[in-house]
Amino acid sequence: MYIIEVDEDLFVIDAGLMLPENEMLGIDTVIPDFTYLIQQKDRVQGVFLTHGHEDHIGALSYLLRQIEAPVYGTKLTIALAKAKMKEQGFKGKAKLVEIHSDTELHFDHCEISFFKTNHSIPDSVGVCIHTSQGSIVYTGDFKFDQAAGPLYKAEIGKMAKIGENGVLCLLSDSTEAEKPGYTKSEAEVLDDLVKHFYQAKGRVVVATFASELIRIQQVFDAAKQTNRKVAIVGRSLQKIYDIAIRLGFLDIYEDVMVSMNDVKNLADEEIIYLVTGTQGEPIDALYKMAKNSHRQVHIQSGDYVIFFASPLRGSEVYLSKTVDVLFRGGAHVVSGKGSFNTSSHGSKEELKFMINLMNPRYFFPVHGEYRMLKAHAKVAESTGMESEAIFIPEKGELYEIAKGTMKNVGKIPTGHVLIDGSGVGDVGNIVLRDRKLLSQDGILLVVVTLNKKQKIISAGPEIITRGFVYVRESEELLAEASKLVKEIVEAKLSKEAFDWSGIKQDMREGLNQFLFDKTKRRPMILPIIMES
Repeated sequence: MYIIEVDEDLFVIDAGLMLPENEMLGIDTVIPDFTYLIQQKDRVQGVFLTHGHEDHIGALSYLLRQIEAPVYGTKLTIALAKAKMKEQGFKGKAKLVEIHSDTELHFDHCEISFFKTNHSIPDSVGVCIHTSQGSIVYTGDFKFDQAAGPLYKAEIGKMAKIGENGVLCLLSDSTEAEKPGYTKSEAEVLDDLVKHFYQAKGRVVVATFASELIRIQQVFDAAKQTNRKVAIVGRSLQKIYDIAIRLGFLDIYEDVMVSMNDVKNLADEEIIYLVTGTQGEPIDALYKMAKNSHRQVHIQSGDYVIFFASPLRGSEVYLSKTVDVLFRGGAHVVSGKGSFNTSSHGSKEELKFMINLMNPRYFFPVHGEYRMLKAHAKVAESTGMESEAIFIPEKGELYEIAKGTMKNVGKIPTGHVLIDGSGVGDVGNIVLRDRKLLSQDGILLVVVTLNKKQKIISAGPEIITRGFVYVRESEELLAEASKLVKEIVEAKLSKEAFDWSGIKQDMREGLNQFLFDKTKRRPMILPIIMES
């Protein structure tokens, strides 16, 4: 999510989500912190979506619960955004405005135009904000594929014209800034796919992300050439497939598509399963297939599995494990090899081309991890840009352009808002810390019932553990722990004045030290005191 402010007007570009990192235990998704936008909501003129991938539209429903603003996007992007908002339970009103690459929007202090970009999903655009001091251009995700079909062709001429008219600042996609040369053409991918379909003697399983429409199109095209049939596995994939077909963004021969019910009537060498999983992410679905726990498809000996999807950040180990399980199930696996490892983002030479087309005065590498932003900054320098004109922004940093000069003017509140179930932002660092502690050393509950009048223990101490030790083999340890708790409580009760919180604290501290000395583990200790 990026915010461009022009005088009193504020424009939001994209509103995406990310999948949780490994340490975000139990979290479903992560969205940006909207605090600044909520504070400035009266100034927001609109939200502009560049394309329909979840990392660019997935937080839209959460944003529109906080602010009222029109949302602008192309036909496919708006359709996918509506479907995502419905899936996320959005109940409010939203003004979704359909635009195309020739649309021009006029506001009090600027004009906004668009240009088509080449990405793995059609109807992708870049955004150009025309100000009195020059244009601010956000590329969105892009590459330059010279063999791209009509739905995916980039408007290079329009980009060049924007550059000729003067670009004040360019914000450009950095995802593949470390990769030399050019990203492989999708035409090569289709050729390789056809070869592999011919080589496969049995069923073929193709794993991809649900919103990678160009991959879906390639699977159907290759299936037609090799006389195979395609069955879709996964609700997220089916939903996006239906939207794309309805809007004319997939060109599918009817005799190639089959339902899961009709697959049983086909020979193995005719079948292609097109697979995604939860959140449109296919690795989990493949793992279940290999373990025979998937509800529709089980991997069998002789299956030919093709990974179109590179692993998401943090899931590389899981991918490796999944590939191993697939091999154990007798499948032949093609993962990360040749053109199947192609990207939907431009490599170094394409990034240089974008910079040269736009010829910006200032440059911001965006959309990527920090090392990618640094690599993109070096790419910009190689085109002749001065290092003083290149800025690598941290999340929340504010940059101001006044009288043609760029400078950093501070930060706004920012960070991750964690979504767990129906809760938005109610899980923070303390809850995650507790979850991490529970996952590492487990939990130990100590229950003691006291007679406050007689100052005696009327029941307990009873110790209950989960994830700490195997109780049947640790009876002696738990008996010693129970004895220690009894001594601590009785010592407290013997004093004239005592308080519940003091007893709990002493129980926690005493047990913590005792258990660490005995086991070198620190379980979460929860003392519970009841009164009889």
